[in-house]
Amino acid sequence: MLFYPNEYYKTFSDIDIDHLKRIGIKGIIVDIDNTLIPWSNKVPDENTYLWINKLRNEGFKVCLISNNTKSRVQEFNKDLNCPVVWNAKKPLKAAYIKASKYLDCPVKNIAVVGDQIFTDVFGGNRMGMYTILVDPLSEKEFFWTKLIRKIEKKLRDKLRG
Repeated sequence: MLFYPNEYYKTFSDIDIDHLKRIGIKGIIVDIDNTLIPWSNKVPDENTYLWINKLRNEGFKVCLISNNTKSRVQEFNKDLNCPVVWNAKKPLKAAYIKASKYLDCPVKNIAVVGDQIFTDVFGGNRMGMYTILVDPLSEKEFFWTKLIRKIEKKLRDKLRG
């Protein structure tokens, strides 16, 4: 189903990187807000730096993706130096196509990591990418996202079993 991720984890740092290698994942597209850092934070924390560097050290290519503005995403990425897609308009396909070109990987070898079912998971699944859902890091969000979360809750409850 388009709204169900391939995997679910509490946080990005819980993701089984060895499993991703075993199934042929080479590139990882990662959402920023409420996936890597709380929505209200502007810069990566130590856990984010460590995880992104661990991915790179394990041979993964990493691209950041966000529906947020260019200035917000560039400020976040200043020291990470990842390819980025801002104003992504997820779940539209264009941003995922752009990210896959940055990663120089076939879509079947790309995982999408994000905290939203109707943007990150749906967008990645529409592209044939491997999708990983994580819990949002904060309840602080745009008003619209808060409304969507109420709908997502039913799907999340099923995933948590």
